[in-house]
Amino acid sequence: MKTKGIKKVNIITLGCSKNLVDSESLMRQLESNGYRVVHDSNEHSEIVIINTCGFINDAKQESIETILQFEDLRQTNKIEKLIVFGCLSERYKQELEKEIPLVDKFFGVYNLKELTESIGAHYKEELMGERLLTTPKHYAYLKISEGCDRTCSFCAIPLIKGKHRSRPMDEIITEAEFLISKGVKEIILIAQDLSYYGLDIYKEFKLGELIDRLSDLKGLKWLRLHYAFPAKFPEDVIRIMKSKPTICKYLDIPVQHISDKILKNMRRGITKEQTYNLINYFRKEIPEMALRTTLLVGHPGETDEDFNELIEFVKFARFERLGVFTYSEEENTYAARNFTDSIPLSIKQSRMDEVMEVQRSISNDLNNNKIGKLFKVIIDRKEGDYYIGRTEFDSPDVDNEVIVKSKNKNLRVGSFYMVRIKSADDFDLTGDVE
Repeated sequence: MKTKGIKKVNIITLGCSKNLVDSESLMRQLESNGYRVVHDSNEHSEIVIINTCGFINDAKQESIETILQFEDLRQTNKIEKLIVFGCLSERYKQELEKEIPLVDKFFGVYNLKELTESIGAHYKEELMGERLLTTPKHYAYLKISEGCDRTCSFCAIPLIKGKHRSRPMDEIITEAEFLISKGVKEIILIAQDLSYYGLDIYKEFKLGELIDRLSDLKGLKWLRLHYAFPAKFPEDVIRIMKSKPTICKYLDIPVQHISDKILKNMRRGITKEQTYNLINYFRKEIPEMALRTTLLVGHPGETDEDFNELIEFVKFARFERLGVFTYSEEENTYAARNFTDSIPLSIKQSRMDEVMEVQRSISNDLNNNKIGKLFKVIIDRKEGDYYIGRTEFDSPDVDNEVIVKSKNKNLRVGSFYMVRIKSADDFDLTGDVE
């Protein structure tokens, strides 16, 4: 039943966790103005706001299809207002306005104030750093910077979000304290590039100092690092990670490739030897650390020899977590301007499949080595007769899960338990609470 005089706003979020943080900030602003706010909902809402992704072709297509779906509702007056913002409309605003005229307004990635005011709400500066969480209440993402100064050949992010801009450290600490006050136990640091944090405003890399301060916050149990760039990685981060039990022994560091030729074509600013040395450094300093990486296959110029180098590297590094993308030409990127996308999609796909088959075997071995061992697990949710949780070596949505039979005990979502692993498969573990 609709409450008279109070309009409902449905915010649809597409793309990455950085977009999710923007949606959560917008939701808090609208809630403070008296709107009823829902997220990714099927409920009827007078106003629909879509936060889009424009990173790769598949993501752009999903964004466009979602906009068109709600444009049909706008055309038949089943919703009163349709607004689009985020990466896709930052990059293609004029084209979208022409092709999808029934959208009331398009905004970019840095226009939350204007967006808020466009529906008659007042943007409140004093709410900066406050959000309505859409994640389970025990974990949240925390964005420490925007944009990127790297010039990777294949990536459109700098074209969309501009130069790297670090948030002031005290502002980040204040937001973390707000999240903890709302019951958050695990904070996941995100950015286009964590490694670069601080250089623009403090004239030196400050990620180490930031995680040192965050790890001391009362009530925080886990601090996790996502998206650290490998070139010129700030090594004090590993020293601090070793010394602070609050910081998860986990690092998401996308290496993309290993062939010197392809790394050069990709403009990654790092060599094969330096990459091997970095992995060896991580393994030596924190042997138990889980490394997550991302690889890109099919970049222009990638030969069978280059790809075989990559396969050998995957076998050597034995990453605990690994994802693979096939190269997708993005207009106006360095690669699109300087290379021909000549590798057939079928070859790209077969290379991706081969990497994932190697990784499946590695993951199976690593998981089977955990059988019989005891791990601290946070419970994320209950599904049927099972609780689903994670170790400190796993991030939500993208990594392994621990399946715990509910008959063991009446467990609480968001709480930690010691779980002994009883069995394992390629990507998940099963265990009992002790």
